[in-house]
This record gives sequence, C-alpha cells and structure tokens, in this order.
Amino acid sequence: MGLMDGLLGNASEVTIQEVQNELGKLLASGEQIEKAYKLIRDLFVFTDKRLILVDKQGVTGKKVEYHSIPYKNIIHFSIETAGHFDLDAELKIWLSGSQMPIQKQFNKTLNIYEVQSVLAGYILK
Repeated sequence: MGLMDGLLGNASEVTIQEVQNELGKLLASGEQIEKAYKLIRDLFVFTDKRLILVDKQGVTGKKVEYHSIPYKNIIHFSIETAGHFDLDAELKIWLSGSQMPIQKQFNKTLNIYEVQSVLAGYILK
C-alpha cells in the first residue's frame, strides 16, 4: 500500500497470516480468516463465521475497538465502483436494527467485485 493510499484512507488486501498473528486470540475455536483488507491501520476481516472490523484509535493506535458482525445480521449491502474522477470504490453494509450503513472505501487497484463476492457468499448461504 502506497503512502498516498494510506493518507487517503484507501484499502488494500493483506495476508491471512499477518491478520492471524494480530487477531488469533479473538477467533472462536475452529474459526478461519478467509480475506482481510487494511484501511490505513484499521482492518476489515472476513472469517468463515463473521465480519470483524478493527478500529485502531488515537495517535499511536494502541487503543483498539473490535466490531464483530455475524453475517446473519447483514440485511443489505451495495458497492459503488471507482470512476474517472472518483478514484475510490465504496462498500456499504446495512445491519439489522440500524438505519445508517457501515461505509468503507477501497482503492482502485482492489477488485471491489471480489470483496462483494466474498460478502455475498457468506450472506446468501
């Protein structure tokens, strides 16, 4: 991930092993990480059981908030592809009981169709 991507809040895919080292203690017995994306220092992680959003806070990023979203609670999602002038693709996820979606931006080099396909695969089971 380039410096400009990091500054602009864009995402890029990260290795499963890197995420496993960081989140291993949060996973349920038998739970497997399948895909992960880094947004500056935050993480967007797909496991075989849930979506985990990791929000590193503060200047140092030592304070961390973990959001665990079971796939069954996701009721709607959408993608917006990158355009000529808008270089970011966007994923929006609506949760049961919430009016506002979770929004994440991904850089143009990441295949937003792949991200939505992973999400769709878990939601439509």
